[in-house]
Amino acid sequence: MSLLEFFDIDEKIIKASKKAMELCREKIAEIEDIQEYNQRKMIKAFQYAGVRESHLFGSTGYGYDDAGRDALDRVYAYVFDAEDSLVRHNFVSGTHALTVALFGMLRPGDTVLSVTGMPYDTIRSAIGIEGDYPGSLKDFNINFKMVDLNFDGTLNYDAIKSRISAQKPKMVYIQRSRGYSLRPSITWREIKKICDISEKESPNSIIMLDNCYGEFIDKIEPLSVGVDVMAGSLIKNPGGGIAPTGGYIAGKKNLVEMCSYRLTTPGTGKEIGATLNANRELFMGAYHAPHVAGEALKTAVFASALFEILGYETTPKYDESRGDIIQLIMLGNEKKLISFCSGIQSGSAVDSFVKPMPSDMPGYESQVIMAAGAFTLGSSIELSADAPLREPYAVWMQGGLNFHSGKLGIMLAADKILKDELNI
Repeated sequence: MSLLEFFDIDEKIIKASKKAMELCREKIAEIEDIQEYNQRKMIKAFQYAGVRESHLFGSTGYGYDDAGRDALDRVYAYVFDAEDSLVRHNFVSGTHALTVALFGMLRPGDTVLSVTGMPYDTIRSAIGIEGDYPGSLKDFNINFKMVDLNFDGTLNYDAIKSRISAQKPKMVYIQRSRGYSLRPSITWREIKKICDISEKESPNSIIMLDNCYGEFIDKIEPLSVGVDVMAGSLIKNPGGGIAPTGGYIAGKKNLVEMCSYRLTTPGTGKEIGATLNANRELFMGAYHAPHVAGEALKTAVFASALFEILGYETTPKYDESRGDIIQLIMLGNEKKLISFCSGIQSGSAVDSFVKPMPSDMPGYESQVIMAAGAFTLGSSIELSADAPLREPYAVWMQGGLNFHSGKLGIMLAADKILKDELNI
């Protein structure tokens, strides 16, 4: 049975999709090489950590002597080239993990300098940039400074060097992913360049990375090129589409320890925290993560190629280097934005019948439209798309547990735009 019979996709989209596959064949082969490398490294991490069946079961109460929890920390530490890690199901989001890290390492009077422009929407309230929420960094007299990007969205290395040298901030903050901005995501090579500058100009500054969406997209991990500590969400890349919730912090041992004291209490840190029944899914998610992240990358590359053929501006281009799994597509108007998200939703295994609608979202300035028929609520390693309803009406697309379903979702999004334009 053909795609026309299964999903009634227009022949124009099917032909364009075949051409897109030819265009991105070489890039997909490159991604599969990265997948294989990182999958082997993950298996080695499990063996290094001595994972055994008893580790898959959880603890209750205080969680004293939870061997599974400790083994999971060792797995992530190994695979991320970290001295230590803190992987917990009770991190409620990536923003939560980042916030715990910030409060764990910063003290009143300290300055955090973002060298990648304005941080993502949801972390701004934690910093105190937006809103007037009690308990923000600003509320604790922790200063936030920012280095603006160049006009084209690239990093301004001269300004970064000058500001780090002059201010000697307690923390140099890097956001790897673009967030709801048009700038490129940050590759490990650019991260290394920032780290080299910081180490030379202010060797005592902590280099922290928001690593959301960037895990397992290359063979080089940020902690091996100079980052001191990084954090992210388990319902993105590192949870492999299986972890039902959670997040991680990984990096230098003393910094991870400081963060653990913020998560629990000073003195207990990593030594307590019941894992309940979460261990098995967290281990399985880690195991599958390198492959799943690669499938999401392939989906993004295909989406870029297809929509470029259809006449839309995309970033990154299908053959460009990537710092994360996110694909940005310039759709030009609100109607196409809604059509795209409706098409993505219609390709989902869960809630395919739902029509995405713009709405207000906590932590966001504009109304946001989101499409995600996910097995885990809000999981953006599963094929999803979201966008604020504001100029330039670009959609941020990410995820795809396997390339075949991801490819179908992208084709349905293109098909929906086409048919809505023609009023079919």
